[in-house]
Amino acid sequence: MLYNAYELQRALLNGASAMASIGAEILSNPRNPLGYLGLGPVAASALDVFAHATAPRGKPAFGIDHVTVDGHHRHAVSESVVATKPFGSLIRFTHTGLAADAPKLLIVAPMSGHFATLLRGTVERLLERAEVYITDWTDAKLVPLAEGRFDLDDYIDYVIEFLEFIGPGTHMMAVCQPSVPSLAAAAVMNEDGHRCRPASLTMMGGPIDTRASPTVVNTLAKERPISWFRNNVVATVPLHYPGAGRKVYPGFLQLASFMSMNLGNHIMSHYEMFKHLVVGDGESADATKTFYEEYRSVCDMTAEFYLQTVEHVFQKHSLPKGELLHRGRKVDLAKITDTAILAIEGERDDISGIGQTKAAVDCAVNLPEAKKRYHLALHVGHYGIFNGRRWRTQIAPIVEEWMATHARGTLKAVA
Repeated sequence: MLYNAYELQRALLNGASAMASIGAEILSNPRNPLGYLGLGPVAASALDVFAHATAPRGKPAFGIDHVTVDGHHRHAVSESVVATKPFGSLIRFTHTGLAADAPKLLIVAPMSGHFATLLRGTVERLLERAEVYITDWTDAKLVPLAEGRFDLDDYIDYVIEFLEFIGPGTHMMAVCQPSVPSLAAAAVMNEDGHRCRPASLTMMGGPIDTRASPTVVNTLAKERPISWFRNNVVATVPLHYPGAGRKVYPGFLQLASFMSMNLGNHIMSHYEMFKHLVVGDGESADATKTFYEEYRSVCDMTAEFYLQTVEHVFQKHSLPKGELLHRGRKVDLAKITDTAILAIEGERDDISGIGQTKAAVDCAVNLPEAKKRYHLALHVGHYGIFNGRRWRTQIAPIVEEWMATHARGTLKAVA
């Protein structure tokens, strides 16, 4: 019923959005005298804001057609899907200006309601000097039931398989939620002496141990039993989608959760957009629109993966306590002896508190100190860790230096 109710509301809002968009265009048409008088500009701006806020959204494109290296060398970017699996694909980005020995980097995107394009700025910056691969997770409502389940074990398996596809010496970066399965994959591969274990693993704002500096997100996940989440936020995909009948945690619920955390800020952002439109400052209004085009584009995740994440990451803290199992086998972070670990946190992160990502460095007790690093990015919130000016100018160079320091060629099995 929950999903069907949302679909009904969405259908109604789609029509209202279309009508508002038409009204805004009519009132803002230079040939319409009403657009210059009285409340004409105000009404047109209000309709434009409403139309944008309620418009239907699909999966965004990365749209990275070129990169500029060192401020003046411009290179065309090639984007291609190089591996495809039911619940996710692997996308490769490269350009002709890359050095022959440029590092290969796998970015593990979050499976947390948003598409991988949320990391567009991350990819674009690191692509300047690295061949970048990124996981492109599939919207669960589009995956037929015949493809089976997708849980935390499967997520770890996908990460390992993608590393195998790219080959030995690959570096890995996990942004937020995938820090846990990525670290688990690194531990499993290190223990096995896997030739494709990552040369380095960078984790950014990841909930490795949410007992450190708990945030509102952590508290909400802990204050209710897992049965509450199963009974109240899991829905069934409606019949008109390919994944009809699949149990999912809907993207629209995740978006509502994100919005409610900073509702005042979102309201003010839209009010500022309205004021920019009234005075004709379309450039400033477009910047806000661009952000929300991405932010409001959401997808579903499988119920089993969502529930296991809530249980093992936020409630039981299974990985840092040494209790997480992968295919029935204990994931032991002490087995990480070769993959260099870089943990990055934001001073103002309100999703993953200070110390939660750093826990990965502390738990890798058998990793040489020279292969560990922790960086606290000052004056940076959660999204500022991997997007924006400070990411490009202050944080990305640290990641690039880390990869260069721990680069290696074909690996031999650990004895």
